[in-house]
Amino acid sequence: MTDQRRLAARTALIDPFRVMEIAEEAWALAASGRSIIWLLAGEPDFGTPPEAVAAAREASAGGRVQYTQSLGIPALREAISTYYGKRFGLDVPARRIAVTTGASGALSLALAATIDPGAQVLLTDPGYPCNRHFVHLYGGEPVCVPVGPDNAYQLDTALVKAHWSDRTRMLLLATPSNPTGTIVVPDELAAMADVVAARHGVLIVDEIYGELVYGRAPTTVLSHTDDAFVVNSFSKTFGMTGWRLGWLVVPAWAGDAIERLAQNLYIAAPAPSQAAGLACFQPSVWAQVDAHRRELEARRDVLVKGLRSLGFAVPVVPDGAFYVYADCSPIADDAVAFVRRLLHEGGVACTPGLDFGTNRANAHIRFSYTASSAQLSEALARIAAVIG
Repeated sequence: MTDQRRLAARTALIDPFRVMEIAEEAWALAASGRSIIWLLAGEPDFGTPPEAVAAAREASAGGRVQYTQSLGIPALREAISTYYGKRFGLDVPARRIAVTTGASGALSLALAATIDPGAQVLLTDPGYPCNRHFVHLYGGEPVCVPVGPDNAYQLDTALVKAHWSDRTRMLLLATPSNPTGTIVVPDELAAMADVVAARHGVLIVDEIYGELVYGRAPTTVLSHTDDAFVVNSFSKTFGMTGWRLGWLVVPAWAGDAIERLAQNLYIAAPAPSQAAGLACFQPSVWAQVDAHRRELEARRDVLVKGLRSLGFAVPVVPDGAFYVYADCSPIADDAVAFVRRLLHEGGVACTPGLDFGTNRANAHIRFSYTASSAQLSEALARIAAVIG
């Protein structure tokens, strides 16, 4: 038997993450002494709140870092429950909250609990690539629906109805989204939830960027329905990507299954990370989040204006997150080649659209505005020099 034949067939369905290939090249250039401006990854540059770091240090100081309850320490689950009460006026009991190993762990639990082999899942194209890959891993079939500027790069009720088939089991949404930063407005989200419920389907909503929205108050699908899985994370709001901490709000009917899956898949989220997460639910940390949100909005405006002035098409201004999904076709006919030019000639690292789907993917580039406004201005100057 050849080595290739030993691999599970599902591995062939998992595409490489091109952003990591670009990152490897960027790291090599930086190691050689080149100045690189990183507009590449979905990772804020603000760092973890000091309060969270101190809490994790204190929790680890004695050296006895042990397993916790599989669904998370009770105090953290209660804090997340209280967050929904204070922020949205909702009663989301702690028993419906599972603390997870990042948002990826939350999505993995939700899909493992609800997807049978051959079931179809509706997603957006463009969309976060790991979502469709997770569907494949659990035996489902991702149906990636092309979306564009006309519908703010999001699904709507008409598209859901048009693409729902006898095999469709689930609708998976992200609001705000990666790579486009756009949202599903609350009325449309509520309408789609009703469409899914009428078809006895499953709704998963990724709200990991939900606190990073501009010019409007944060919202949640839970304001409309309790019959949804909601994925959230400490990574984006609190700058805790490496801590691998997230949570999943679970419909009452799935609680027992989610607990059994968590026990078997990862036992529990890291204990020091949970202590850090608990420290985030205090006023001093939320003041930092508010400041970061204002700074990100200012960065968005700098980047969108600058890209448009260089000839990129940005037909929809992002509502949240920290990405601009720019159409580079007025400038270049191959986004991957152009991204490499920007890196090697200009020292600007960004992500080609091919990571996010097939819908005009090679005409788009994702820029993350996770660098300072000064760095963004320098990046725009470098891009202008490459374009010539």
